[in-house]
Amino acid sequence: MSPMAVKVGVGVLMWRGDKIALIKRTGSFGPGTWSPPGGHLEFGELALDAACREAREEIGVEIDHLEILGITEDISEEYSTHYITIWVQSDWASGKLKASDVEFTESGFFDINHPPMPLFIPFQNLLEGRLVPRRSGGLPFRAP
Repeated sequence: MSPMAVKVGVGVLMWRGDKIALIKRTGSFGPGTWSPPGGHLEFGELALDAACREAREEIGVEIDHLEILGITEDISEEYSTHYITIWVQSDWASGKLKASDVEFTESGFFDINHPPMPLFIPFQNLLEGRLVPRRSGGLPFRAP
């Protein structure tokens, strides 16, 4: 794939009670920023299946009650990237959140209204209300 290609990612807002799971990223895109777990959509994979796979592989948990919220269009001149991020909301079902992994150095459950800083660009776009389709009445997050 061309380095200038638009890529598709999946971000997973995983709720446990009134908190969401966040990781502190490592790697070449957004190191040191906080984000929900997620990753690239694989060829032929459905977005909800990708969300389950990423939650399992990246942070070691199973999720349920999945719902697609919408997308953000995430362009970074700093990293020369253009992503379409599909945002999926879910509930923690089982498993223990990994403390760290090759893709992140820290993890935890946080209040979505007071996340740790700095934020990963797609997550920042989501929190700033750049979700498509646009919705009136604020962001469509549900805290159980």
